[in-house]
Amino acid sequence: MHRLTEPRAAHFASIALGHVTRAYPHKADHVMDDDGDVYRPADVHPVFYGSFDWHSCVHGYWLLARLRRLFPGLDAAPAIDRLFDDHLTADKLERERAYLDRASARSFERPYGWAWLLMLAAELERAGSRHAAALRPLATAFAARFHAYLPVLTYPVRAGTHANSAFALVLAARYARTVADEALLTLLAQRARTWFGGDRVRQVWEPSGEDFLSPVLTEAVAMATLLPAAEAKDWLSRFLPDLAAGEPAALLSPVTVSDRSDGRIAHLDGLNLSRAWAWRVIAPLLPAASRDVALAASERHLDAALGEVAGDYMGEHWLASFALLALTVE
Repeated sequence: MHRLTEPRAAHFASIALGHVTRAYPHKADHVMDDDGDVYRPADVHPVFYGSFDWHSCVHGYWLLARLRRLFPGLDAAPAIDRLFDDHLTADKLERERAYLDRASARSFERPYGWAWLLMLAAELERAGSRHAAALRPLATAFAARFHAYLPVLTYPVRAGTHANSAFALVLAARYARTVADEALLTLLAQRARTWFGGDRVRQVWEPSGEDFLSPVLTEAVAMATLLPAAEAKDWLSRFLPDLAAGEPAALLSPVTVSDRSDGRIAHLDGLNLSRAWAWRVIAPLLPAASRDVALAASERHLDAALGEVAGDYMGEHWLASFALLALTVE
């Protein structure tokens, strides 16, 4: 079974340290209201300007924070500490928060970046990091955005990319549990039940050509994460009724990645990693025969993807985070 070893952790840390302060190339999520809004990454986002885009930089920091907690003696620990000391300051993080005050930033990084920022906050809080306090105002701002946004999102977004609603629920739930935000946790569970409670798998229309999330399995993770165990087991029995027989087959085999220099096609390496994570999350709630199928599928997907986290920058700037997510199901 694939596990997170210290050599692998060191490899992941090296990758992230190599890109979280790399400003270019850069893909902006930025609305320009006038000529004065020309975008220079480090000016507008003094912390999360690297890693090609804002959200990837955030989960690069999350990767480093989690590795720092799990492997205190990691050779990269001093470099991680220096990075956090230099960047996770109250002043710089307040500038990140102030960006949200722009009227045109209402949908900035919604909901994927929001959720990863909360994951980073949760990781720092769990570690008892001295940097947790500086991040709290920004985390509180994004938690407030979830409180405002989820009740008016009548229908979930089921895409296999950043807008996926189920994935945001799962990551936000980690934060809500860590900081004991019971109101947010209640809201997340309520939306999961409303959006997905009556779902049954029929035709599985995946993978799509640019997915890095499985719409089916990410929804299953949300229900497994947010419902009480007995309720989640019952729901999964109806959602994946033929899993022990190897169905739906489309979810059990890794996908092919034809061109890793194409950022959108490279998403499919992430799909293999996020499927591996999803199967590991839901496996404990499945009957024994189905659990075996799920765990075997997870291993196949990891076999296909773990060797691809470094290489072309189109994948390298983010894939290690998804590998770590799969290898550290908590």
